[in-house]
Amino acid sequence: MTADHETGGDEEVAADSDETDPPADDLQAVYDRIADHFAKTREYAWPEVESFISDEVDRCGSLDRALDLGCGNGRHAQALAEAGASVVGLDVSRGLLSEARQRATEREFAVDLVHGDGSRLPFDDDRFSQVVYVATLHHLPTREARQQSLSELGRVLASGGRGLVSAWSTAHSRFDADEGFDTTVDWTLPGGRTVGRYYHIYDPDEFRADLAAASVEIVDCRISSGNCYAVVAPLADVL
Repeated sequence: MTADHETGGDEEVAADSDETDPPADDLQAVYDRIADHFAKTREYAWPEVESFISDEVDRCGSLDRALDLGCGNGRHAQALAEAGASVVGLDVSRGLLSEARQRATEREFAVDLVHGDGSRLPFDDDRFSQVVYVATLHHLPTREARQQSLSELGRVLASGGRGLVSAWSTAHSRFDADEGFDTTVDWTLPGGRTVGRYYHIYDPDEFRADLAAASVEIVDCRISSGNCYAVVAPLADVL
């Protein structure tokens, strides 16, 4: 679920091409529909995630339990596992979880995969030392759900833990807007068929405001590669 490659190849449309496409804001159905092709375009961890992991190793000495929230095909779960973390990956799409399971088997890294909703995490409080939550927040269809999801991230972060959050931003060159807005971005399948995906495009001030309204403490907030990024800590660490 990223802001990089967005188009498909020239293969024929799959046999289910006569099916009605899911609503753009039905995240599970949308990504189940495009999971196989989407996973093929998501090979490498983002540099910002690699930097976060490196910084956490330097800060903590080693990684403990980590959550890849919105794990997709498992590319960031793999980076966390290879850095020594015990990793859980959560995604709303069973199709993407299947892709992540296949990747873990083929590349021989360990990850526990969980089907779930980012705004209602099925984990105990203080469970994870690191959370990677990139390119997923912007798919949640209401501001309430996005703020709740950020608070859930803070709830499952252990004392002293850190989370990396990202979302698409109006700062990206592909958008001509100063304020945040809702939109649909098409994913193009092989053969040319498109499947719409809901996005909330954050303006940087709005992104910071949603973080401030959630149960997290902002450690760092910046623009990178045209996206909003933040490193956050549990609010309890500063209360």
